[in-house]
Amino acid sequence: MTKQNQTNSLPTVTCNLSPVTYYQSPVTSDDDYVNIASLNQYSYCPHRCWLIHCAGEFIDNQYTIEGTSLHERVHTVGEQNREETWQIRAIYLKSEQYKLIGKSDLIEFENGGFYPIEYKRGRRGEWDNDELQVCAQALCLEEMTGKNINTGYIYYAQTHQRKLVEITPELRSSTIATIEAIQTLLFTGAMPKAVKTKRCDGCSLYSRCLPQVADKVGRYQEAN
Repeated sequence: MTKQNQTNSLPTVTCNLSPVTYYQSPVTSDDDYVNIASLNQYSYCPHRCWLIHCAGEFIDNQYTIEGTSLHERVHTVGEQNREETWQIRAIYLKSEQYKLIGKSDLIEFENGGFYPIEYKRGRRGEWDNDELQVCAQALCLEEMTGKNINTGYIYYAQTHQRKLVEITPELRSSTIATIEAIQTLLFTGAMPKAVKTKRCDGCSLYSRCLPQVADKVGRYQEAN
């Protein structure tokens, strides 16, 4: 089972700083854990998720490079207070209940509540995969802090705007279902079918997939 960008050689370090104990390095090396980022990938395209996490395939394009560059700038561990808001960047989140692990972009604490904030390179997207990632961070934070988290945000770097994400029961159910689907994918290694959609146009792994070719082959085989 392949885990992308997980550095298991680092020791676990916790910092007991108010208002939450947090992790500065990976908190587990257990392969049973689902990386929070994989929820975004699976929702975008299950076949792409399989290529990355099961087949070990990954190719950069303009969009992935810009996204990586953004997160490299954001992922500098540190905390600060902005007026009444406490902020902490680049900490590891973990949930034993849902077997989740991942690195946050920004967590804010204000008026007794925590808010996960996920950074994205572009404008507001057409898909709901970013909301799943925010909800997964909220599930981890709830377990780590013992507090209910009902809202989060997506920050779009291109427009410098935040989008409010309501952590609704429906979003929670969808997130948990996606976690379970990824766990099944990683456990079985079964390859989801490649399906041609508009999302393929921006996918860095399009050349490894070529879903329109698979469709043509399938139609040819059915006709003969």
